[in-house]
Amino acid sequence: MPVLTSYTLTHQWVRELRRWHPGVLAAVDLRISDDEPVLVGRYNREPERCPAARAVALVREAADPRGFEIFVPRAISAGDVRRVRSVAQGIGWRHKPDAHGVRPCTCPACMQPGTPKAARLRRRLPDEDFRSRRTKPELMAQLRGAVTVEDVCDALWGLGARSRGGAEELEFLADHPDPDVRELLYDVLESYRGKPARELRARLLSNADWL
Repeated sequence: MPVLTSYTLTHQWVRELRRWHPGVLAAVDLRISDDEPVLVGRYNREPERCPAARAVALVREAADPRGFEIFVPRAISAGDVRRVRSVAQGIGWRHKPDAHGVRPCTCPACMQPGTPKAARLRRRLPDEDFRSRRTKPELMAQLRGAVTVEDVCDALWGLGARSRGGAEELEFLADHPDPDVRELLYDVLESYRGKPARELRARLLSNADWL
């Protein structure tokens, strides 16, 4: 990614990369010539071949730069590296932009062999039963009465399907023993409005053993 004015957008790939490569990632700043040929585009589209300066402009001018990536189709030399620095490990999106709190599809096309935690997700997610969208009271009742992790995750995915308030109602899950529940809660809270949601996300991130 080029260095953008937004720290979050510049490092948007951190969580997705860590999903495939567990461990602590570092940011590496490179400098290449403006006319060097590179590939640029959104991750799910055919990339465009163009000079590096043009690629940076395309990303910076995009209405939504999330999901963009720039590839340098050659080995990076030590002379290209300007610095190596630490980066926040809980930043960015996973799976795809706007996927936070959305129930994942476990079909073979969407969840390909080798996808991290694929088998666990398939065990936990029943076949789609085309239920109508449940109300918040219904989802909260399911959450409070849940006896399995699967029930908790199902309710959380439902709650994350739209923007809401009342994040304090989910605080009791912040210390849930299952790290997958806490990670999903962190994602779902991005759909919630207000200071309680931000504070609860910060609390989860400060004790994020699921990162």
